[in-house]
Amino acid sequence: MKNKNNKTTIIEPSKSFLTINWREILIDHRDLLYFFAKREVIVLYKQTILGFSWAILRPVISMIIFTIVFGRLAEIDSDGIPYPLFSYVALVPWTYFSSSITKSSQSLVAEATIFTKVYFPRLIIPITPVIAGLVDFFIAMLIVGLFLLYYSIIPNMNILFLPILLIIMMITASGFGMWLSALAVQYRDIRHAMQFLTQLLMYSAPVVWPASLLQSKFGEEFLYWYALYPMVGVIEGFRSCLIGNTPMPWVLIIIGLVSACFLFFTGALYFKNKENIFADVV
Repeated sequence: MKNKNNKTTIIEPSKSFLTINWREILIDHRDLLYFFAKREVIVLYKQTILGFSWAILRPVISMIIFTIVFGRLAEIDSDGIPYPLFSYVALVPWTYFSSSITKSSQSLVAEATIFTKVYFPRLIIPITPVIAGLVDFFIAMLIVGLFLLYYSIIPNMNILFLPILLIIMMITASGFGMWLSALAVQYRDIRHAMQFLTQLLMYSAPVVWPASLLQSKFGEEFLYWYALYPMVGVIEGFRSCLIGNTPMPWVLIIIGLVSACFLFFTGALYFKNKENIFADVV
């Protein structure tokens, strides 16, 4: 029975495993998503001495190491770009991506005490680190501006396409995060494998060397297959947007976008398919 002053909400599982209620996640529970993301940022820097400076230090220190090892000692071609700028522009999106998937992979295990007691869309949990990581990303982007001033580089109109790359980057991180978080609930080996996986993904991305290097060695067709790794188009696109020494790699970006969307939707479907066992095995 329902009276005029009370409303009854009935929560029922979807009849199809192919159906995901994105409205429930992004609209109906947007306040919860915001709270989780805010808490993620606060907890990350709580009781730290350097605070948000870590968002800058991580890519800067990596840039210094890569410049010495790959730029000076190995003398890797950087398409005519000063190697510190070449590597840092790639490290900003890469640091965001690696940090997001690492945190997402263990998010369900870490939040087990919450989602086993109260209902809310479980997909919010692995998506939270992807959204919270944008704070570090935009802080690190400020240093890109200083590099451009130092090297007297003025971005061209390609910079207007930066939001497209940002969306692809987030879709890719979310896809990996949903896959890995669902797998980590059943297979705790994921936690131990994450360090190896992130290193593998970094050195397979054009962070310390340009994608044109592979094209010159293996041909253009190989480059298109390589672009199925979405971060290839994202990183090369960042360099074109911010430095402007090369045309926008639209072919790589479009291939990466298709691949990122496939990764995202299959990750969401796999997550939903396994969602009914999370409380039992976590």
